[in-house]
Amino acid sequence: MEITLDDYQRLTDFIYRKAGIRFEPKKIYFVSKRVQKRMEELGIDSYSEYIRRLRFLDRDGREFQNLINLLTVNETYFFRDYPQLLAFGEHCLPELVERKVENGQRRLRLWSAGCSTGEEPYTLSIILHELLDDIRYWDVEILGSDIDEGALEYAKKGIYSKRSVKDVPQQYLEQYFTPLNNGFYAIRDNINSIVRLEYLNLADKMELRKRRGFDFIFCRNVLIYFDDISRKKVVDHFYVSLNRGGYIFLGSSESLGRITSAFKMKRAGKHIAYTKE
Repeated sequence: MEITLDDYQRLTDFIYRKAGIRFEPKKIYFVSKRVQKRMEELGIDSYSEYIRRLRFLDRDGREFQNLINLLTVNETYFFRDYPQLLAFGEHCLPELVERKVENGQRRLRLWSAGCSTGEEPYTLSIILHELLDDIRYWDVEILGSDIDEGALEYAKKGIYSKRSVKDVPQQYLEQYFTPLNNGFYAIRDNINSIVRLEYLNLADKMELRKRRGFDFIFCRNVLIYFDDISRKKVVDHFYVSLNRGGYIFLGSSESLGRITSAFKMKRAGKHIAYTKE
């Protein structure tokens, strides 16, 4: 069954309005195959009928969520983009922590926006446990948010395959993971205790406005799915959500300077970071 260009345009325009995610014409095969899966499960035999269901009969948004769960790609693993994490851990974090201690503050908030199956927020938790000598005396929380409910449920279990932990240093693997009989690894309680996982659509302005007071925001390899207009809106919200002196990290191939001039570019070792003055 082939989707017509007209139906594809109507479907992707609807997805864009609801989630801010833009699927270009070259993605037609990828999108149509995943839509077909939903159609087969629902007993629907035409794309136009499925689109009508999404637009007029999906009052609670459940079917749209099922579709988004299939369309979002959850390709991630622990300690992904290590050079960037090194810049965070060796330069940005110590600077910010020192400033907070001087001001008598011991509250630290991090946000992993588009956290997928949870590897990134748990990686950040491991880094904090390693680099904060007195983490017990800090009020620390890492928020992990994503639009894919299935990915979030996976993240909440905190159990990962060998592939997910392939880049975890052996010392950390022994210290922060519990090996299971099936070859998987479970995150230990001290790591997931400071991580909070929740559903969030980055195109939902009202929900974004509720997220404030962060010292670090990680939104890596997420905005590539947005067009320029949606990307700018999300980054503007990030600016409001970030504390002064805080840092934002995008994917290594993404440039914040192409989106907004609100953040100041700053060198952190061999990496370029962006901060809110």
